[in-house]
Amino acid sequence: MYGPEFAADPAEFYRRARASGPTTPVELAPGVRATLVTSYEAALHVLRSTETFAKDARRWNDLNDGTVPPDSPVVPMMMYRPNALFSDGEEHRRLRGAITDSLARVEPSTLRGYVERSADTLIDRLAPTGKGDLLGEYAQVLPLLVFNHLFGCPAELGLRLVEGMSGIFDGVDAERANELLTSTLLQLVALKRKQPAADVTSWLTLHPARLTDEEMIHTLVVLMGAGTEPQQNLIAGALRLLLCDDRFAGDLSGGSLPVEDALDEVLWTDPPMANYAVHYPKRDVLYEGVLLKAGDPLVISLAAANTDPALTSDQRVGNRAHLAWSAGPHGCPAQSEARLIASVAVEKLLDRLPDVELAVPAEALEWRPGPFHRALAALPVTFPPAPVVGTAVRAPASPAGRPDRPHGRGSGARVPAEPTRPKSGWARLPAWWRGG
Repeated sequence: MYGPEFAADPAEFYRRARASGPTTPVELAPGVRATLVTSYEAALHVLRSTETFAKDARRWNDLNDGTVPPDSPVVPMMMYRPNALFSDGEEHRRLRGAITDSLARVEPSTLRGYVERSADTLIDRLAPTGKGDLLGEYAQVLPLLVFNHLFGCPAELGLRLVEGMSGIFDGVDAERANELLTSTLLQLVALKRKQPAADVTSWLTLHPARLTDEEMIHTLVVLMGAGTEPQQNLIAGALRLLLCDDRFAGDLSGGSLPVEDALDEVLWTDPPMANYAVHYPKRDVLYEGVLLKAGDPLVISLAAANTDPALTSDQRVGNRAHLAWSAGPHGCPAQSEARLIASVAVEKLLDRLPDVELAVPAEALEWRPGPFHRALAALPVTFPPAPVVGTAVRAPASPAGRPDRPHGRGSGARVPAEPTRPKSGWARLPAWWRGG
């Protein structure tokens, strides 16, 4: 599941995998074995059966006995971290409570306004040129601007964080990427403990759950992991559908902007996190005639489950029963925010650049390899040059400076300044914050 063949056609891989039943053995990286759950019913069973399946990766047998080396490219995505994603029971409730309480302080209207202004900033950079890469110059940068704002992250730290997170998702020098991510987050946590402000990081540091520095770092890892890489893939995936899929492009040319329909389609058929939600049987379990051994990783194929032929309906528009956000106690706590960011980003771009078109045939688009995500490598487009709206913010074409993204820091791109934050846009602070 880590080569270009899988990235090019995962649907065919899932079709073949289903031939062996609801679960099938796979290799996530060289020498890293796991069981992939491909049926919708089996996925829900694992996600909801907390008495049988655990999230704590310290149960991972092959990592514990050295079969999987610590420098394996998938380890940073699967290793135990003291955060809500890798915990169970009361510890999970404590850590998740800090996340949900802190995210609840963000007003949707404030988030929408900030995404709109950030989108205008990025579109202003593209508009006069008549061409661009909507992944590297838009979908990838927008979540960075939003993350920097919501989490009170200085722009220079934000660039390093996205670079580290991208390396982990791609499995490219993942050990170094994980070190970069951890050291940078330690700086951010130290800054917010010293100088708290009205941002999610500060609210987490002051939450009654009393997160340690280590818990803070790894809580931010899971929040950033959900808020940057998958978010950019959701934005880019929806734009791809609207530009090249006749079901959506036809409505677009007729003056309609079926953005919500496109988001539903992406979340059903190409979810940004295609394979993840790793669980470990607490004991040997026989499921549908297959022995699932205690401590062996079960990877939920959210993409395969969503497209399971056994599902009774293929109606996707308006249907939110997909598993793109996972399910059960570990379902994504920020799915409404993620969807809002994506819909506003897509709507704003199509409003500003209504005649945008793909610069290459749809079948020529390439996908980045990796067992976990569904991610375009680029989304090149052309359009008639358009006027700018006069935003003063300057942003880089690509935040991570990756070698396969030609507009990164190596090109001399400027670090983005932060647009002005509305003074009254945040929800009223809770008593525990005021008392802090």
